[in-house]
Amino acid sequence: MSTKRFTALLAGAALSALAVSAALAAGGSPAAGAYKAPLNTYGQPDLEGTWTNASLTVLERPKEYGNRKAMTDEEVKKVEGDDAKLMADGNKPTDPKVKTTDLPHECGRGFSGAGCGYNSAWIDPGSTVMRVNGEPRTSFITDPADGRLPAYKPGVVQTSMYVRAHYGENPENQTLAERCLTSFGYSAGPVMLPLLYNNNYEIAQSKDTVAIVVEMVHDVRLIHIGAKHRTDGARPWMGDSIGWYEGPTLVVETTNFPEATALRSAWKELKVTERFTRVGPHRILYQFKAEDPTVWDRPWSGEYEFSSSKGRIFEYACHEGNYAIEGILSGARADEAAAAEKAKAAAANKTAAATPAPSGIKKQ
Repeated sequence: MSTKRFTALLAGAALSALAVSAALAAGGSPAAGAYKAPLNTYGQPDLEGTWTNASLTVLERPKEYGNRKAMTDEEVKKVEGDDAKLMADGNKPTDPKVKTTDLPHECGRGFSGAGCGYNSAWIDPGSTVMRVNGEPRTSFITDPADGRLPAYKPGVVQTSMYVRAHYGENPENQTLAERCLTSFGYSAGPVMLPLLYNNNYEIAQSKDTVAIVVEMVHDVRLIHIGAKHRTDGARPWMGDSIGWYEGPTLVVETTNFPEATALRSAWKELKVTERFTRVGPHRILYQFKAEDPTVWDRPWSGEYEFSSSKGRIFEYACHEGNYAIEGILSGARADEAAAAEKAKAAAANKTAAATPAPSGIKKQ
């Protein structure tokens, strides 16, 4: 090799190293445009591995950020610092004599009262804000510009399994999460969103199927590559997902959702489109779009990044030790008994008040 060519190669290598170093400094890995995802045996972009979306960033942007997608350094420091304090407080010993009524009214992350019964050993919500290509985000939603869900159509009732008729009567009337059938949030999705803990996923690929194992609650999403949506009227719990590859990106389209796993009240006409793009050795860019013209005024979309998760996923054995469902149903029976006793007492008092007093005796 000539000296001139060798010198040129060294210079090129030096420039490449500088570019990678700059990208690492900015976002933890080379920029999306500089990274070429590896291919699997089938020539598809390799998305396999164990991933996590644990994050302090939330789906909808807090109103104080306005239309800003990114946080300032000071805001990041405050959010992550406040969470570190919450974790430290949650790691302190708990008095075993403490009752539910003694728990704080507010303990952070939107929890209060009985919801404050978890200490830090039981949760893993993440300790950092979500970063997309190194940019700390104020929300997952990026469109609309305010980072919040669009307006609901007039007449749309925002439903909740917790306020429906017959809730508490039988196990079958309870939410899928309380019955240990799906996650208690929208972990499996789609849209796939992080929770208070168990925010890990494992992706496996074959020639015509992608499987996403969801730690919460050991759900498995099956995405059928090159398939068409089912027409038999069945509505699987996580919808009917079909997919295809566009260059380095896995595109997934999901329809046929059941009411039991409605996304913010949308299910019957809901369509969710997801895009999975590996943008670094330890990063997958996850982009989503949700639309239901019968529920929202317009579609909404957003993005975040999965990062490599340490270790493997173990089974989340929810059914084993699920004394909560027994407690919920027992509590409902106790409430019914108390209400019946109260109604009985009220009826007795009404009867006594209407009964004429014996002659010569004054009513008190």
